[in-house]
Amino acid sequence: MPMAATDLSALAGRLWDARTRSAACEPPTELHPELSIEDAYAVSRLNYERRLRSSKRLGRKIGLTSAAVQKQLGVDEPDFGYLTSDMAVPHGGELHSGALLQGKVEGETAFILARPLKGPGVTAAAARAATDSVVACIEIIDSRVRDWKIKIQDTIADNASSAFFALAPERRGLAGLDLTRSAMTLKINGAVRSTGMGAACLGDPAEAVAWLANRLGALGDGLEAGDIVLSGAFGPVVPFAPGDRCEAEIEGLGLVSCSYGR
Repeated sequence: MPMAATDLSALAGRLWDARTRSAACEPPTELHPELSIEDAYAVSRLNYERRLRSSKRLGRKIGLTSAAVQKQLGVDEPDFGYLTSDMAVPHGGELHSGALLQGKVEGETAFILARPLKGPGVTAAAARAATDSVVACIEIIDSRVRDWKIKIQDTIADNASSAFFALAPERRGLAGLDLTRSAMTLKINGAVRSTGMGAACLGDPAEAVAWLANRLGALGDGLEAGDIVLSGAFGPVVPFAPGDRCEAEIEGLGLVSCSYGR
């Protein structure tokens, strides 16, 4: 049975306050052990709608695309969160001091859609056909839950632990590009901290986009033309501390960078 609307609103308010006051909170599942995945998506949606009062829709992010991370959380599918204009960091830009509670970074691709996508029945081929271009991306993740003490429901409720993202200036069409074989290198302050390939993202980043379209369709939602979709990490996530500069380069897509102010 779905949780009461008042309880969902209260959980959304706790996560919202944790972000805006820079003070991490206890896991939602500790307050409500009965919190389901569908309830968690409802909590995330409430805070997305709140963000839209002062920012614009940009798209979605996909998380938990790594088999190892899914196993760690005891799940067998990814999750998703929302992207809004207040989350976008310019290439080469800097986050202000205190913007994150316990930040981390990962290198991945972003798909820019030319056409809408809505499930059921969306395939990776359909996702590719609906894509205008792809771009190298740094996703900056953060947890408003203290010490990253999360279950799948906690991270979903917390916008899939998303915080900010930066896109490379170069966009490229998918023609002739095999993202499954594209290598990713992520550096912090010039030192290599994470490497991987597109195949780490559900075997193919386009499969992740197809999964998202179908998951959204089950919720009565969909992707729109112009949406940005972050497909999921190509390699391990690494900490992102004040004073750090992050660079992520993806073979065939170029380099993107951002910094975190002291």
